[in-house]
Amino acid sequence: MSKHAVIVVDLQNEYLPTGNLPLHRIEQTISTAQAVVTKARKAGDLIINIRHESAEPDAPLFTKNTPAVQFIEAMAAQDDEPVIVKNFPNSFRETELKSILQAHAIDTLTVVGAMSHMCIDATVRAAADFGYPVTVVEDACTTLDLEFAGRKVPAPDVHAAFMAGLAFAYANVVNSAEYLKG
Repeated sequence: MSKHAVIVVDLQNEYLPTGNLPLHRIEQTISTAQAVVTKARKAGDLIINIRHESAEPDAPLFTKNTPAVQFIEAMAAQDDEPVIVKNFPNSFRETELKSILQAHAIDTLTVVGAMSHMCIDATVRAAADFGYPVTVVEDACTTLDLEFAGRKVPAPDVHAAFMAGLAFAYANVVNSAEYLKG
């Protein structure tokens, strides 16, 4: 088996237009993430599927045991792929992610999913801090519009700022055309 893993972060129904937290260009992101995962499966890479659930039983978002927390159908884990449930933006925090990577002797990672400014950022920074070389396929990630100090920040700007930050010191940030040709 390959020593490379693809971590698919939070591609869940909550982020669809029918969910409570619809993301910018989620359909394109799903399609691109599918292509990354398909390539990885063909290469024999480990696919690790991360699912966010709120720790609070009646939380307004990512409520346990609801359709909202289920994986988007196109991104469903295959039978032999690990599924990790997390309660924090960092996919390593209080989960078995690091032990799974160690058990499979994984030495490099690719990360795709949602949201660029939260769980992608936190997971990539943690992975880099643990010493993993990380690639982020930027167009297989997405986010939403934010507001700060009364100013609306459009999703493409939020995404670009966080990808720039990750590229500065934490990850190799590429687009899918580049990633899929290699």
